Amino acid sequence: MASSSSSNLTFKLHPLVMLNISDHYTRVKSQSAGPPHSAALASAPPPLRVFGCVIGVQRGRTVEIFNSFELLFDDSTHSLDRAFLIKKQELYKKVFPNFYVLGWYSTGSDAEESDMIIHKSLMDINESPVFVLLNPSVNHAQKDLPITIFESELHIIDAVPQLIFVRSSYSIETVEAERISVDHVAHLKPSDGGSAATQCNPPLLIIVECLIAASFVRDKTPMYSAIKMLNSRIRVLHHYLLAMEKGDMPCENSLLRQVSSLLRRLPTVESAKFQDDFLMDYNDTLFVSYLAMLTNCSSTMNDLVDKFNTAYDRNSRRGGRTAFI
Repeated sequence: MASSSSSNLTFKLHPLVMLNISDHYTRVKSQSAGPPHSAALASAPPPLRVFGCVIGVQRGRTVEIFNSFELLFDDSTHSLDRAFLIKKQELYKKVFPNFYVLGWYSTGSDAEESDMIIHKSLMDINESPVFVLLNPSVNHAQKDLPITIFESELHIIDAVPQLIFVRSSYSIETVEAERISVDHVAHLKPSDGGSAATQCNPPLLIIVECLIAASFVRDKTPMYSAIKMLNSRIRVLHHYLLAMEKGDMPCENSLLRQVSSLLRRLPTVESAKFQDDFLMDYNDTLFVSYLAMLTNCSSTMNDLVDKFNTAYDRNSRRGGRTAFI
């Protein structure tokens, strides 16, 4: 397998694809898990793998992967269920007429030789399919997404032309709805505590953390660039005025008038009116925060009283006690 691709294609991967693959793997793993005593007696099973197709659009040299769907894998023939694939493709074409099958996905630590058989079987649908691989093993020290995109290239090996997998770089592309969904998954709280991302789905934890970090960087980078540019221009203007004050630069009255006009537009942060307005807004913000906290505490206390009365009502039926409140 070559280290990197030479096709110069630009891949854009949406979070929905990664969440679908992780969810597919977790469901199959939880359903295939046997009793603990039988698992201890049996030998170590082979690594669990799931399979599916990725769909999206290709515009010129840019390939954008939007969604995915699951596929059935035939263990006897080591191939995908072709009839099921065609049926799912027809159904998705009715809902997403502009999406095409771009390739397939699976799970594992690295691409295997048997994966090339599946890869070649999809070349009649897409002459150059992509292979999206999710690594389900959790490495908490890893800061990158556990997703690898492979392309196939024809290389001459031992005087024989062979198709091999090559790694391709990709970037994360998100829309507002996907960012909201990822943030919602990250803040879900199951009944037994913890976060939803960690419940029987270790790969999802890394995926959600990386997506949130990437979304934060993407949202804050334009603001940071604008502030940095403003700071650099203010420094240039400040150095120019200092040089003008020392006599190193000629005095330009038109420039001084423009600077004076610009400074008058800035809010006066040292005036008494500004301090009063600032403290009023600050107190209003604190008041709203305290009010929300008191409302939350009242709701919690009402739930506790209802549970307490329910418990005492059951005891009163047995021993004649009355409700607490």
